[in-house]
Amino acid sequence: MDGISPFASSTPWVLSDENIRVMRFVVGILGNAASLLLYTAPILTFKRVIEKKSTQDFSCIPYIATLLNCLVYTWYGLPVVSHQWENLPVVTINGVGVLFEISFVLIYFWFSSTRERNIFCLIMLPAIIMFCSGMIVLTFALHDRHYRKAIVGGIGLLLSITMYGSPLVAVKQVIQTESVEFMPFYLSFFSFLTSSLWMAYGLLGHDLLLASPNLLGCPLGILQLLLYFNL
Repeated sequence: MDGISPFASSTPWVLSDENIRVMRFVVGILGNAASLLLYTAPILTFKRVIEKKSTQDFSCIPYIATLLNCLVYTWYGLPVVSHQWENLPVVTINGVGVLFEISFVLIYFWFSSTRERNIFCLIMLPAIIMFCSGMIVLTFALHDRHYRKAIVGGIGLLLSITMYGSPLVAVKQVIQTESVEFMPFYLSFFSFLTSSLWMAYGLLGHDLLLASPNLLGCPLGILQLLLYFNL
């Protein structure tokens, strides 16, 4: 025996870059699945809106915020902002989200009262104009892709905060009425699940612009779930 431990030559277990890429891809797929469930969660709500031909005091803010969030992150994931197709899962699911949210906001607008339509237009029209203007300016006037990514990611961060914070409008209604009718369980649950997975996706790729907004989404999702089960 030479006195050397048989474990002396073993190397610490670490994840290789390839393993991290595979993990990130898998988490991205799971994030896509969870996000799809999140986007489809309001279907039952809007089915009821159609049946009753009324928005029943539901707020349009969460759906407008989610639409804008999906638009920005679809743009963020495209090669014009990100490096090649490194964020393909972000593009695919947010592109699908855009289609769902457009459907929801159109249904909301169609069945809303005159007052609700006025509020809807005051929020929606300026937001879409600002998004389109910003996309044109940043795409054609800012040629440094790294700065462009940082700015688009920053806009996405602000919109994500708005999106995750918008259910607080419903939380206020829930507390006032002591009823969870205006805060569907599946919307709260899938919001928490989605934010958790995309936070992991961003951290695995060292992309704080993707991870940061979901750090807020997780506790807000937990808050909604706790409120749901305590009423």
